[in-house]
Amino acid sequence: MYNKITIKIGSNVLAEVQGGLDESRMSLLVDEIARLHKAGKKVILVSSGAVASGRGMIDLSKKMDPVSMRQLLSSVGQVKLINRYTDLFANHQIPVAQVLVTKQDFRTREHYLNMKNCVSALWEHNVLPIVNENDAVSVTALMFTDNDELSGLMASMMGCEALMILSNVDGIYNGDPKEPGSEVIRTVQNGQTDLSKYISTGKSDFGRGGMLTKCRIAQKTAASGIHVHIANGTTPNVLTKLACNAKEQVHTHFIADEPRPAIKKWMAYSEGFAKAEITINKGAQQVLYSPKATSLLLAGVTWLQGEFKKGDLLRIRNEKGQLIGIGKAAYNKEVAEKHRFDDKYKPLVHYDYLFLFPDVTG
Repeated sequence: MYNKITIKIGSNVLAEVQGGLDESRMSLLVDEIARLHKAGKKVILVSSGAVASGRGMIDLSKKMDPVSMRQLLSSVGQVKLINRYTDLFANHQIPVAQVLVTKQDFRTREHYLNMKNCVSALWEHNVLPIVNENDAVSVTALMFTDNDELSGLMASMMGCEALMILSNVDGIYNGDPKEPGSEVIRTVQNGQTDLSKYISTGKSDFGRGGMLTKCRIAQKTAASGIHVHIANGTTPNVLTKLACNAKEQVHTHFIADEPRPAIKKWMAYSEGFAKAEITINKGAQQVLYSPKATSLLLAGVTWLQGEFKKGDLLRIRNEKGQLIGIGKAAYNKEVAEKHRFDDKYKPLVHYDYLFLFPDVTG
């Protein structure tokens, strides 16, 4: 059983086909979350649905660009969404707090810890945080991929034991879900990374993400030491089953790896804030992914792109251009260039400040 849980509810779980919220489904999910809360579980609810909610309230007969439309719908819809949640949780005497965030709120460790302190204070006062991206102002390249990414970050930040992602399908299938014989992949272990051949790249009608995004976020979150469950949010008692005995529920479970230090949990979701990129050779990649804890030496670096200072985050790519990790620079680019071919010089990225994604080479 889990004691700290992040629950992400997707737009297609909450939205009516014609727009607006499916309030009966919202009510059933709130009833389940309330039971978990009253049982002493610490819960974070990351809820999509603002845009879908707004779409049922605004006449969009006038032509608008996609960004302006999203700002309009999310601004109007978020009010209705949070008010409905407030009323539903009030029926259970549970106070809630709205936490609207942008990716910039996590850009430094200081900002990250400020957000963590906010949620911790809410938990300490028995208030249930309801988190959503502030779509009204998040219109730059530094947007979250979608609320799946945000939910993974929140779960990691607060040391949750589980992340439950509710969609409108039962999980990840080993084929087209519409085809006979396709079955849900029940468990995904560390190292089983190439699930893309099973996953549709289509996105929902109301959200930005899709199952491929969910899979990538689930792998990253599980690598941080958090169990991830992707399940159908329209199934009765889905949250209760996942929290108490997940095997009872048909879904996909990404098994958690060993827990990571707090600094690495932040780094796992900080690729958008990296100041520069480095490319490493195949030998260096193999060493980094070996069982032994290893720092990244300059000898394995083949290319430095962009300026960086000591303490800046670096995206680490392999020879194929695949992003394999995030590291904190131990010194600036000028020093790195000066000692580029010095095999005995200190590591560019120390192991304590290195986060590696699941090995894309298999």
